[in-house]
Amino acid sequence: QVQLVESGGGLVQPGGSLRLSCAASGSSVWTYALGWFRQAPGKEREFVGAITWANDSTYYRDSVKGRFTISRDSTKNTVYLQMNSLKSEDTGVYSCAANKWGTEHEDDDREYTYWGQGTQVTVSS
Repeated sequence: QVQLVESGGGLVQPGGSLRLSCAASGSSVWTYALGWFRQAPGKEREFVGAITWANDSTYYRDSVKGRFTISRDSTKNTVYLQMNSLKSEDTGVYSCAANKWGTEHEDDDREYTYWGQGTQVTVSS
């Protein structure tokens, strides 16, 4: 079992940057893929990107490629989502999730078992 706690959300102007953190605790964190998802008001949750903990491989949705970067710090059991060049359409509640024995290519939220509480990101002038 894994517990996930996100932090780092807030209000930022278009073109700005934010870094979200997802602190993971529990057993065998290295066996998971950690994904980031977001949900905008009135819209369905969508996949943002993910990282396979064991080999550091990452994968992103097309609309964030080149702007967002996922990384991990094994010493802190924490995954980061660095978001640059933010746009208004990036606004939403961002959540991290864990997929046992999953890989970074898994973009279906039904495959993720454990979820954090989410953190709000608002991109607005």
